[in-house]
Amino acid sequence: MTTLVAGTRTYPLRRAAEADVAAIVELLAADQLGATREDTAELAPYLRAFREIDADPAQLLVVATTEAGQVVGTLQLTFIPGLARRGALRAQIEAVRVHDEHRGRGLGAEMFRWAVDEARRRGCALVQLTTDKARGDALRFYERLGFVASHEGLKLHL
Repeated sequence: MTTLVAGTRTYPLRRAAEADVAAIVELLAADQLGATREDTAELAPYLRAFREIDADPAQLLVVATTEAGQVVGTLQLTFIPGLARRGALRAQIEAVRVHDEHRGRGLGAEMFRWAVDEARRRGCALVQLTTDKARGDALRFYERLGFVASHEGLKLHL
């Protein structure tokens, strides 16, 4: 566990536990797109996914909490080996959320700094992420952190 400092507050950051799943799903559902995709009433599929994530050494799901233990932030870091870039390892940051009462205080930026440092520590050559085009504020936030919109991403829903 590590501690993030954002403004005058400290936030313990730790690997997520199964007991955190409901709070993580609530964070995922609390944004404009998640509200249409997530179902906080039925946790079974999320618990199944959590167990797979937790068992996979290439996955790291973390939560930021208040000192009292309330989950107020989350992100998933995936480590992807590849042949490109001379066999480089890359890190993919996904599902970043900060509780609305804790936004604008620097917690999200501190979570990203931690994620980038963790990727460096594990030997990654680059860190990448995707964001929905509807999330203009998120895109501007990522650019302020130094991320560059260098590629066009495509998805095929199955």
